[in-house]
Amino acid sequence: MAILLCSRNDTVRNKWFEALHPDWQVHQADSVEQMYSVLKQFRVEMILIHRNMIDMGQLKELAGRVAGVKLFVLADRPDDQEGAGCLYLGCVGYANTYIAKPRLRAAVEAVESGLAWVGSSLMQYLIKSVPAGAGKVGEGGEDIQDNQALSGLSKREYQIAVLIADGLSNGEIAAQLEITERTVKSHLSSIYSKTQTKGRLNLALLMRKGTG
Repeated sequence: MAILLCSRNDTVRNKWFEALHPDWQVHQADSVEQMYSVLKQFRVEMILIHRNMIDMGQLKELAGRVAGVKLFVLADRPDDQEGAGCLYLGCVGYANTYIAKPRLRAAVEAVESGLAWVGSSLMQYLIKSVPAGAGKVGEGGEDIQDNQALSGLSKREYQIAVLIADGLSNGEIAAQLEITERTVKSHLSSIYSKTQTKGRLNLALLMRKGTG
């Protein structure tokens, strides 16, 4: 996969480059103009763009011009509302500019596999912004497909899924249920498989849609 790193800050671009090269083909741009020039010359599947380099209007324009390219925004001071706005525009990731190199690699791998990547604070913000029961259809206001997806969960798995929908972290869930974080992670793997969800946010949205 080819990735385009966009930032006016040489230090930032170099840090991202060191985290991703040589496992991915990496291009760089230090201005919006150069970014579009690179996009004309090379086939790029993902753009990592420094929030300081582009305003929301330019980001919206970029999203409209590069359909099919994954946009990942990195901000010096991540803001949940701004992050939600980026995702609304179609971005697949939102994180701190200075994210640790192993975390950046993990984020890129997740996005490459088809997932979205957001921090825990934005994750909770997104989950809580969805009204419980949103999108229900069918007789009695119930979505049969959603309920079937949840019906295969064990009692413990269902408890954990409910807490995920409430925005709790693995540590908070472990403390509340008096189990280990390792056990929480094990249950989550099973929950994702049974509900065919791709991660925490998808599960939370399913729960808030199907049980509110």
